[in-house]
Amino acid sequence: MLQKFEKRFKKDHWEKLLRIKNKELFSFLSFYLELLNPKEIYLVTEEKDFDYIRKKAIERGEEILTAIFGHTIHFDSYYDQARDRKNTKILLREEEKLGEEIAVSSQKEGIEEIHSLLKDIMKDRELYIGFYLLGPKDSPYAIPAIQLTDSPYVCHCENLLYRLGYENFLTSEDNRFFKFIHSQGELDERKTCKNLDKRRIYIDRDNLTCYSVNTQYGGNSIGLKKLAMRLAIYLGYQEDWLCEHMLIMGINGPNGRVTYFTGAFPSYCGKTSTAMMEGERLVGDDIAYLFIKNGELRAINVEKGMFGILEGINSEDDPILYKVLTTPKEIIFANALLTKEGYIYWNGKDKEMPKEGYNFSGEWYLGKKDEKGKEIPASHDNSRFTIELKHFENLDLKALENPEGILIKGIVYGGRDTDTSLPVEEAFDWAHGVITKGAALESETTPATLGETGIKKINPMSNLDFLSIPLGKYLKIYLEFGKKLKREVKIFGVNYFLKDKKGNFLNEKRDKKVWYKWMEKRVHNEVKAIKIPTGYIPYYEDLRILFKEILNKDYSLEDYHKQFCLRVNENLRKIERIIKFYEKENVPKEVFQILEEQKERLLKAQNKFGDYIIPEKFLT
Repeated sequence: MLQKFEKRFKKDHWEKLLRIKNKELFSFLSFYLELLNPKEIYLVTEEKDFDYIRKKAIERGEEILTAIFGHTIHFDSYYDQARDRKNTKILLREEEKLGEEIAVSSQKEGIEEIHSLLKDIMKDRELYIGFYLLGPKDSPYAIPAIQLTDSPYVCHCENLLYRLGYENFLTSEDNRFFKFIHSQGELDERKTCKNLDKRRIYIDRDNLTCYSVNTQYGGNSIGLKKLAMRLAIYLGYQEDWLCEHMLIMGINGPNGRVTYFTGAFPSYCGKTSTAMMEGERLVGDDIAYLFIKNGELRAINVEKGMFGILEGINSEDDPILYKVLTTPKEIIFANALLTKEGYIYWNGKDKEMPKEGYNFSGEWYLGKKDEKGKEIPASHDNSRFTIELKHFENLDLKALENPEGILIKGIVYGGRDTDTSLPVEEAFDWAHGVITKGAALESETTPATLGETGIKKINPMSNLDFLSIPLGKYLKIYLEFGKKLKREVKIFGVNYFLKDKKGNFLNEKRDKKVWYKWMEKRVHNEVKAIKIPTGYIPYYEDLRILFKEILNKDYSLEDYHKQFCLRVNENLRKIERIIKFYEKENVPKEVFQILEEQKERLLKAQNKFGDYIIPEKFLT
């Protein structure tokens, strides 16, 4: 069936396709070329193909050149600015309850619907077929993937974010690879999606296939990112490994020691800024595969690029990132402001906010309002950038490309929590950490997901939006994982957003560096900790020394008491929220057991010391 499309390929591309011997791949391509019916077809198999895609993105109007060499900007539709949870569904062969928060649909009905939307959708367009690899070259844990899209912007993003995988398809006839089909659908005069009412993002986990149509926003359309996570979580469940929404970073210790951590943070909660901490080692900022080898926990970053949030990035708090984003490099900006002079502005940038320009709403001016009377900001608060990691001076390239993954000694969970969780705290053990730090991760909603912001939501391991298996099975895997480890992995919780009663933040952005240096020392048992009902916390003197050494700040005992005061009633209310959330799910009994034990410890402490307890009380 492929033969009828031969003339739609460039001659050398057709020959490249015929070199592939994977029957599953040919079957997949035969079906979808017939369905999509593209006018032309372009293969992305090597780096020399990247230039063609860049030029097409400009020619088609999906990206606009700026005044800085290498910088382009893309705009999504005004109402296509975040992940669409409502229309993102897991397709199931048989009825199965994945959880209250996970949307599902019949596999048969979902595929029929998406196929009807995709029928002949590319008859007047060029189809771009990209061959990629999720993970380092030659890694046994990496997964090949193929993306079909009619958007050169989407293809351009994936060229920056993922390693090429054409060679993997040449050497393997295995059907274990991910498949992605995307079409942005009909576009308006601004080259943004028109038919948002028909926006659909479907994940067929059994066939390792994802579909996305009538959307351009990266979280919905860049298949290998969050869509691939759903497939990987399902595959990992079957093969005994974990796909996690996690950064990977190395913290530099004394005498050249490097200790690697993973960290799970919901979007907009400091994950990228943590991964980019000055003086430390960047390995990845978003997605990690975790596996056990010889009793040790190891991890790979499946990406080679970053699809990050622009909001709030400035030269003081994010010096490395800011420098890269403001100098000539290949960067795709999305939904920020393009000034009249051709420069990029985002909210929180060092520069003064312009009074006019062009943004996700079209021509923009200060005070402009949308049809609902809401004032439109200069830059969308979920504006993004796409860039290769190689441009960052703090990149740990050796760790990034290690095919065996890097040894992980600590896992960190952190959300946007203004009134309960402490700035840094160590769990008692693996199970306690999984339940009270990971499964109990609670965060205020952010602009990264469509809907109202500022609402507290429970987001287990920061992975709830991406689960493709029942939550109970997911937590069981986590608990069992710890039993297989022969080398201890410590679990921590962090909170950068704690406020006082007046609504003032109790920490500065840079303080997180101190929390990580303390965790690095705890992993190597070089500092002691105070045991409280919810975990282990730092001694004041250790933090005072670290603040002076690392940030040259005088850390007062008063600040310590404000930050590390145990807020008993707030913790008790949180436990009740967590229990109520999990009562609707079929989860392991350890979840409720560990939460009840924590509740008992809190009540005992409250009876002895009161509602707000400073750390020293636990030393008496």
